Amino acid sequence: MKISNKKTGKRVVIDPVSRVEGHGKVTLLLDENNRLQEARLHIVEFRGFEKFIEGRPYEEVAVLVQRLCGICPVSHHLAAAKAIDQLVGVNQLTPTAEKIRRLLHYGQVLQSHALHFFHLSSPDLLFGFESDLHRRNIIEVIKDFPDIGRQGIQLRKFGQDIIQAISGKKIHGVIAVPGGVNRSLDISQRDTLRAQLPDVLEKSQKAVAISRDLYLSNIEMHQRFGFIESSFLGLVDSKGALELYDGNIRIKDQEGNIFQDQLDDNHYFDYIQEEVRSWSYMKFPFLSDLGIEKGWYRVGPLARINNCDFISTPLAEKARQEFIQFHHGVAQAPLAYHWARMIELLHCAEQIETLLQDEDILGNELILKGKAQQEGIGVIEAPRGTLIHHYKIDDEGLIEKANLIVSTTQNNQAMNDSVREVAQEYIDGQEITEGALNQIEVAIRAYDPCLSCATHAMGKMPLKLELFDHQGLLLDTKTKSGF
Repeated sequence: MKISNKKTGKRVVIDPVSRVEGHGKVTLLLDENNRLQEARLHIVEFRGFEKFIEGRPYEEVAVLVQRLCGICPVSHHLAAAKAIDQLVGVNQLTPTAEKIRRLLHYGQVLQSHALHFFHLSSPDLLFGFESDLHRRNIIEVIKDFPDIGRQGIQLRKFGQDIIQAISGKKIHGVIAVPGGVNRSLDISQRDTLRAQLPDVLEKSQKAVAISRDLYLSNIEMHQRFGFIESSFLGLVDSKGALELYDGNIRIKDQEGNIFQDQLDDNHYFDYIQEEVRSWSYMKFPFLSDLGIEKGWYRVGPLARINNCDFISTPLAEKARQEFIQFHHGVAQAPLAYHWARMIELLHCAEQIETLLQDEDILGNELILKGKAQQEGIGVIEAPRGTLIHHYKIDDEGLIEKANLIVSTTQNNQAMNDSVREVAQEYIDGQEITEGALNQIEVAIRAYDPCLSCATHAMGKMPLKLELFDHQGLLLDTKTKSGF
């Protein structure tokens, strides 16, 4: 925490925001009475993947974009692969290739959800948002709640075992190739994974119960905390079921009414636009039909559970019904993301069980080819929400243009608004403590942001240098404008 005093008030900086993927900071502008004037989440790192993959052969892209992140590389790998399938003229994979990719994807979502809930968020939920700083970590969770700690570690390990069995590595493995996959699962790998499923399903059901009980344990505060209202966007299948790998886009308004449905993700640019602001490297997407002010929305587990009509697996569907009934339809509270996240984890465990019983995952028909084209779009539901990869190539097969709209970017406005709501309640006019500032980080962590993935705006962020004297008075300011 850094506090700078100025003639006009006080500037409080949380830098870095902890227990999230990537680097960001929050600035709070307060007056002389600690009254909140402004609160902003800044993304301060720049990755630039959209630019430096230009000129690379399209065959390399699904491998390159994994380096965006060490937590969700599989999501970028598969979204890019879906776009590249279109470049080689393949719109439908072989049954083996699609099921291998789906199995990989469900393993990724399961391990990512387990990591976020148990390792990153449970310390706040178990010990309290203003508990001692040194207790808010997974080591202390294991000491005080050993069953919960072990459960989180084991669930994540199973998801990583799925990834390693399919792609050869737990992080940055390669399986998807243009038009399919480069190998299937062998019987010994399948049997090893299947043997773990009874325990995984049991632990997944317990994870839903833990997240639900923690949410309900202080329901008045948890529903009020960082509360905002928004529209929601996510993929569903043709029947309205939750779809994580391949579906069409549905948008619901803040009352839970369907605003647009079964939108072709290959035309995402017809209804999603992006705004750039000077103080962050992360863009601000919005729905074209509603405009910048009213068109922002949320994605991710909360959006997906709100959006779908049902979940195709029985245990997760039963959990979804309880979630929806409790919230009387649409849930808006950011902390409800954790409950929704564990429902999805259970769904992934059930889907993995189904796929590991399917003989197609042992098949040999792996790759198809079609008529090449020069543009491809891949859309998938990453753990954090809808992920879009869009590529154009030239006549030599080199990337000419790339556009990535990642999950965290689409939650950008929501995170900023939740930060402002929490700061208004816990900081405004009060003594500033580390515990109070952690409340703001709790609001950000509810969205499970991946800040590394989300930094793509280039040349829009000026460099500002401020010089203060020993009393904290501003002496001089120099600003270098963006390109």
